[in-house]
Amino acid sequence: MALQSKGRHHVKTRIKEFRARYDLTQEELAKKVGVRRETIVFLEKGKYNPSLKLAYDIAKVLNSNIEEVFIFDDGT
Repeated sequence: MALQSKGRHHVKTRIKEFRARYDLTQEELAKKVGVRRETIVFLEKGKYNPSLKLAYDIAKVLNSNIEEVFIFDDGT
């Protein structure tokens, strides 16, 4: 998990929306992907960009793909 670099690249997520669809709490999702609940909180708030592995694991648990759950915004 990497900190965002001074506003250059942002990853927006639809994690909260997908969690609601599958009735998952932040804690449940965190356990399924092997991270702390706070990591899910930070991802949902846009405070962290996930590693590729974490993005893949989250998308897989949410029966989706990375492109649907994570939206890359390069500021253009």
